Amino acid sequence: MGLPIFSVHSLREEFPALKQQVFGKELIYFDNAATSQKPRIVLDTLSKFYALENANIHRGVHHLSQEATMAYENARISIQKFIGAKTNREIIFTKGTTDGINLVAFCLGEELKTGDEILISAMEHHSNIVPWQMLCERKGCKLKVVPISKKGELDQEAFDKMLNERTKLLAITHISNTLGTINPIKKLIDKAHHVGAKVLIDGAQSIQHVQIDVSQLNCDFFVFSGHKVFGPTGIGVLYGKEEILEQLPPYQGGGDMISKVTFEQTTYNTLPLKFEAGTPHIAGAIGLGSAIEFLKSIDLEGAAIYEQQLTQYAQNKLAQLKGIQLIGTADEKTSVVSFIIDNLHPFDIGTLLDKQGIAVRTGHHCTQPLMDFYQIVGTVRASFAFYNTHQEIDTFIDALKRSMKILA
Repeated sequence: MGLPIFSVHSLREEFPALKQQVFGKELIYFDNAATSQKPRIVLDTLSKFYALENANIHRGVHHLSQEATMAYENARISIQKFIGAKTNREIIFTKGTTDGINLVAFCLGEELKTGDEILISAMEHHSNIVPWQMLCERKGCKLKVVPISKKGELDQEAFDKMLNERTKLLAITHISNTLGTINPIKKLIDKAHHVGAKVLIDGAQSIQHVQIDVSQLNCDFFVFSGHKVFGPTGIGVLYGKEEILEQLPPYQGGGDMISKVTFEQTTYNTLPLKFEAGTPHIAGAIGLGSAIEFLKSIDLEGAAIYEQQLTQYAQNKLAQLKGIQLIGTADEKTSVVSFIIDNLHPFDIGTLLDKQGIAVRTGHHCTQPLMDFYQIVGTVRASFAFYNTHQEIDTFIDALKRSMKILA
């Protein structure tokens, strides 16, 4: 049945980084939205690959190459099954979420023309803003932004009005990295498809908190990063419907993405290699496969409930402190608590918390337009994973009180 999520202390034993001290204090790691810590199985997988299995993949006839190729492709299959894709040909290894979005923006952009519209939301990460701005500049398309409420919830009425037959793509985050808002993506996907638009879901903040089934969601593209889902950095996944990927041109040229090359003409490889030019991050892909297998071994439904409990507990504790304003109070949210403190800069708070062994993130969190909406320079952001505890939140609140007193 797997390890039950309420056994959080047993889970923590799988993460060596959580056992260290910072400035003489036990580390409390509340920066999971930026990157998550890695379980021992991922660390062991990476070490074993480089120590004993290191070889380039595909086309190699020697033993190590064949072993590496098998491990790499098995990771692809593991990810395919984990997110509910119909075939492993729909799983493209990328450098991360940003790389996946840029791939779609470049390739899908070849189909767009002047006057076409791309729809995003006001809570997007820069990675889901800038590539579309670049595409619009290149192709003469129009980027439209769906507003949000002060609670951090998508304006559904505005969305319905802005969606029309000129909309060719909806690109939207599943869970906001700054607000923690969970968007109703299934409903949004269905509405976008009704007008003939394709849909890309930024799953960088959801794959580790919500069980994903891309076939059930019926999204056209889904992107996420390995390092946010307990895997290595520099590796990510683009899921795309096979029939759409088949029609798109390649993103980059080079080795592995070709079938035959002459000086006169090149024919391209089949999926998924068509979009994986050059030597990939082999160890990263294999390590990500191990991270996915680790997730399969735990109670993911229980993990999601537990993380929501942590989020609500932290919000309730923060709301009791004078001078604190929560940024992002959506009814449906998880794992992220952002806040500002009257007359105090987030950077100063983050620095003092660090001296007390608590890792949070401060600043605009790559969501500068969102900061402009709230008319603030940035926030303090505490973000949780299933290995965090209520006791850690209590310690965090005490440390925050001390920091506020010092800076008062």
